[in-house]
Amino acid sequence: MNKLTDFEKHVILDKGTEPAFSGKYDKHFEEGHYACKQCDAVLYGSEAKFNSGCGWPAFDKSIDERVKRVPDADGRRTEIICANCGGHLGHVFEGEGFTDTNTRYCVNSISIKFVPKADQD
Repeated sequence: MNKLTDFEKHVILDKGTEPAFSGKYDKHFEEGHYACKQCDAVLYGSEAKFNSGCGWPAFDKSIDERVKRVPDADGRRTEIICANCGGHLGHVFEGEGFTDTNTRYCVNSISIKFVPKADQD
């Protein structure tokens, strides 16, 4: 597991949320993939990223079964966690019509890290 800062621990381990429009990946659209900040598991490809205007990075699909859905403690939303380490990523929403998958994975930038395509080989 990677060493986390206090704020990363707050979001990833304690299920916190970074402020909207504050994360570095909200408006980031380079080619590559996004991995879990805690364990480096690859979660999303850049082709799945889109601008939802919600203030957090949005993806319309995850890679295989690498993102797990669990009921949120608030009883209204569905939390998403890394299937490998259980780290909190954010929430998933369906039925909004943003993309053909009709799914929006709303992810905290601080829960993920970007790996450019050039660095994947």
